[in-house]
Amino acid sequence: MTYYTIGTIVNTHGIKGEVRVIATTDFPEKRFVVGHKVYAFRKDQPTPEVFEIASVRQHKNFILLSFKGKPSINDVEYLKQSTLKIAADQLEDDDLKPGEYYYHQIIGLDAVTEDGEKLGTIKDIMQTGANDVWVVARPDKPDLLLPKIKQVIKGVDLDQHQVTVELMEGLE
Repeated sequence: MTYYTIGTIVNTHGIKGEVRVIATTDFPEKRFVVGHKVYAFRKDQPTPEVFEIASVRQHKNFILLSFKGKPSINDVEYLKQSTLKIAADQLEDDDLKPGEYYYHQIIGLDAVTEDGEKLGTIKDIMQTGANDVWVVARPDKPDLLLPKIKQVIKGVDLDQHQVTVELMEGLE
């Protein structure tokens, strides 16, 4: 099964089984919903544990969650530093606006110029604050860093498995 990260449990909160989560999803209001299932991946366990969300609330910069059947701090303390994920079948395409993509859809695509010259393969996406930067692995050359701006990224074609780019001066 394929999973996608939505947050990290950084600590417990209070004594009633709540955990403090730093969300890493663009859609926390859709991922952290009462009744939804999440998968907790711990470093010391090879398989994830499945939890049903019992309550959700915002507290400062954190999301506080409690899980069904876990009413005490003692029930959730071992989950500190766990990574929370959802299964691939829980993703919804209606979360995205036209021209938006999940990272896993972009990573692995071929980067080509408008003339059709293959530059390499997108291997990573860095979040820099102002805009994302797509990292293109090139054979026998250093990685190419492409800012995710409309002047550089001209089009994404998932069916053709490629991203069309314009190499502005200074990018190469």
